[in-house]
Amino acid sequence: MDIQPITTYTGKVVPLFNDNIDTDQIIPKVHLKRITKSGFGPFAFDEWRYLPDGTNNPDFNPNKPEFSGATILITGDNFGCGSSREHAAWALKDYGFNIIIAGSFSDIFFMNCTKNGMLPITLGENERKYLASQKEITIDLPNQTVSANDKSFNFQIDETWKHKLVNGLDDIAITLEYEDLIEQYENKNKG
Repeated sequence: MDIQPITTYTGKVVPLFNDNIDTDQIIPKVHLKRITKSGFGPFAFDEWRYLPDGTNNPDFNPNKPEFSGATILITGDNFGCGSSREHAAWALKDYGFNIIIAGSFSDIFFMNCTKNGMLPITLGENERKYLASQKEITIDLPNQTVSANDKSFNFQIDETWKHKLVNGLDDIAITLEYEDLIEQYENKNKG
C-alpha cells in the first residue's frame, strides 16, 4: 500500500457518532484471513453495515446515499480501542477513508493509521458536530487546521507523524532519509 502525501485535503464527510468503536467492530475477526493489506474494505463495520440477509443496512450512515463517496469519517471518543490489530486501519483505508476525526483514539490504532497513510485528528465534540453537519471539509495538515465554510479548528499532531504524512513516507522511507549517515557509520565501524 503506497502512502500518498497529505497536505491540503478536501473530502466528503460521514458521521458515525458512536463512542468506544473497537477494532472488532471495525473489522470483525472472522474476516482476518488475508495475508495482504488489501481487500478488507468490504468487511469494514460488517456487523453494522449489513442486515442479516446480507443487504445494506439503510440506517447505517455510510450506506446512506447522501454520504456515498465520503472519505472523512467523523466519530466519537476512544475510536479504535480493543485489540491492536492493524487490520482495522487497513479496512478503513481500503473502504476509502483517508481522514478520521474523533474525540480520542486508542494509541495503537492512532499509530496504525499514520503508518498506513491515514490522518487521525482529535477534536472536541462541538467541533466534530459542526464538521459533521457540513457536506465537505478541508484539512490543511501543514497548518494543522480543519475548516468548513466560515469556521476553522486547530488540531495537534506530533511533528514526526506530520512529517511522515505530509511527505508520504513509511518507516522504511524514513530510515532511508538517513542512508548517508548509516553508510558513514558502517564505513567507520568496519572491522
